[in-house]
Amino acid sequence: MRWVDVKESLKDFWFEFKRQKGGLLGIFLLVLLVFTALAAPYLTEPDIPKKWTTYWEGNPTNVPPVWYNYFTTKKLAPHKVLTYDDLKITAEGQDLGGGIKYYAFEFDYNNQYDLPPKDLIIKEIGVQLADLNSPAQIVITLYRPDGQKIELLSADLVEGSIYQIAKIGIVRNNVFNWASQFEDPKNLQGRVETIKSTMDVMEIIFAKTEPGILIDPQPLHGDYKFQVEIFTFNEGDKIDLKPMQIVLTGRTYGLMGTDYKGRDLWAGLIWGTRVSLIVGVSVAVLSVLIGIAYGVTSAYLGGWKDEFMQRVNEFVASIPTLPILILLGAAFKGHTTLWTIVFLLVMFGWTGIAKVARSMALQIKEQTYVEAARALGAGTGRIIFKHIMPQIMPYAFAVMALSVPGAVLTEASLSFLGLGDPTAVTWGQILYDAQTNSATINGYWWWVIPPGLAISLVALTFVLIGVALDRVLNPRLKRL
Repeated sequence: MRWVDVKESLKDFWFEFKRQKGGLLGIFLLVLLVFTALAAPYLTEPDIPKKWTTYWEGNPTNVPPVWYNYFTTKKLAPHKVLTYDDLKITAEGQDLGGGIKYYAFEFDYNNQYDLPPKDLIIKEIGVQLADLNSPAQIVITLYRPDGQKIELLSADLVEGSIYQIAKIGIVRNNVFNWASQFEDPKNLQGRVETIKSTMDVMEIIFAKTEPGILIDPQPLHGDYKFQVEIFTFNEGDKIDLKPMQIVLTGRTYGLMGTDYKGRDLWAGLIWGTRVSLIVGVSVAVLSVLIGIAYGVTSAYLGGWKDEFMQRVNEFVASIPTLPILILLGAAFKGHTTLWTIVFLLVMFGWTGIAKVARSMALQIKEQTYVEAARALGAGTGRIIFKHIMPQIMPYAFAVMALSVPGAVLTEASLSFLGLGDPTAVTWGQILYDAQTNSATINGYWWWVIPPGLAISLVALTFVLIGVALDRVLNPRLKRL
């Protein structure tokens, strides 16, 4: 019989809840957020939390998302990573005689952008040298669509070598010397060293061969071919091209761009969903349960016990929460964990709920069935948890939902102030990094707006659900 009553009650509740359009939207958004949190390892990478505090080598820094190109007239090159399977291998260990072996590969790049990649990085070439005093040699040559050829680099190749073309002084000199033959001599008078030190190497090698190439390079669209040649000079030298990576560092990256460490902000947004839900729901549930238990117990005990418990409640409620949290966060700075934040938020978050629960319990404990239970010898605990608490739980569910946004915003505020968990991927931490690196001043909107909107979305989700629950479970708020 009791099972039937519960089943009917749930049917009645769902019937009423379906009439709340805002509540249904909130449920849909909550399902979407939970799915995002659970699927984070599959939507991004499973090791994001471990690598979040490090610099993401090879990624461009402070670049907007790829779709930014749809809203700007100047098209920016996207990030591109090539592996062994993307290359055209033309020689692999070819014997040239005299102990010299030759390796060569090439790859094409179709430049249809107004701003080319920021850099060309060649890394993770497997190198084993029989004699460290006799390194291998690497030569990188660029063939342009206008028939021009530039030898970008000729240098030693040793184990662990990484070549960032735009940052190598030899490449800068080679590109400057090549481009100077097309530049108007008047533009170079007295400015050679200044131009050489400040020029964008990648813009110039992808620019038209015309006067102004060093001052105001104009993009040359078309197909470019990079040829990489490697020479070894000892019989025991070994070259393995398979682990190699070639990175064309983009001026746009992914769905949400990157920050000052080259971190994928899309991954940060996805993983931040987990933290927001864990912190928000944990704080809301614990605060409500503690507050209701405290308030109901205070009301039921009455007398001097009730007075004492209320004075304690008022004392805790009078403490300025945010300043105290800031002080405590500063005291634990560098050692703060998410569970420390949850504990601090719960410690100050139960007082208001306890006041409301007490006022409700004062009315319920005078009901006839409570008096009957007391007369039959029911203990205090049984009366509180079997007869009074069930009457307050509808209020508890509504206030839990409505308490989540406050917890999420407080955690984000602490993280924004630099007092959160520095090892956690949180939206507040992303905003803190943006603030400390002047993202707003520099116009890095993709670093600021998405996490702010994500926080607002979580708050909206639980407000919609909380208001709908309040209307359904509170008879005075029901609407026909």
